[in-house]
Amino acid sequence: MVTAPALIPVPVRTPALYRCVIAHVRTAPLRYALRHRTYMWLVDPDRLPELPYVLRPLARFESRDHFFGEHASIRAGLDAFLAGHGVRLDGGRVVMLTHARVFGYVFNPLTVYWCHGPDGTLRCVVAEVHNTYGERHCYLLRPDASGTAEVGKEFYVSPFFPVDGRYRMRLPAPGDRLDLTVHLEREGGRPFTATVRGARHEARTGTLLRLALHRPWSTLAVSAAIRLHGIRLYLRGLPVRPRPDHRNQPRPDHENRENPA
Repeated sequence: MVTAPALIPVPVRTPALYRCVIAHVRTAPLRYALRHRTYMWLVDPDRLPELPYVLRPLARFESRDHFFGEHASIRAGLDAFLAGHGVRLDGGRVVMLTHARVFGYVFNPLTVYWCHGPDGTLRCVVAEVHNTYGERHCYLLRPDASGTAEVGKEFYVSPFFPVDGRYRMRLPAPGDRLDLTVHLEREGGRPFTATVRGARHEARTGTLLRLALHRPWSTLAVSAAIRLHGIRLYLRGLPVRPRPDHRNQPRPDHENRENPA
């Protein structure tokens, strides 16, 4: 079994694995949809999974893959980001949905952090977005009771959309099911929607092996699929929008280019 150190009982148990379907639907200026299957981890960044030695290449969680990439731990990077926005968790628990490194590679289009105070109440949600140009950006969200929040778009993700409009994100904490939705809303409509839906599985050795065998190099496959769909959209005549400089968070050196999402 993949184990974590002993935890105080909480409503959301970690670690866990979610077998997911990620879908993108574009409605303007032309209609296009894509779906791909993958799996994601739900973890506590203060108590990351302790995998058997032979399985460690299948799941590594490294601080350089998140936030500024310069902190000793993922939690330290999160706390630094929150402090920059005047938010303190006072030691409260964080639950993180993410892709792990597989055989040394990771691409995380979206990592979500549900951030709680010491009494267990949700204080905020952080949505960390990576594009395939090796850039990253975090959004601080204050969701309502349904898990929904709105925030202005500040980061270049797709080469086919400019940096304008707003995101409407529905990010309820995962339970037996994972059900996340991100809408891009621009003047005149809602041209893009992304969903992440999946079912929870206990983080057991056999489960991880089955998922890894069915989806080897899982995040590399996601990155390759994004590029392929980007090429298809370009060949269909969709114009590429200029990419502005993005300086507020440094670029990791292990991620690459072009995301049609």
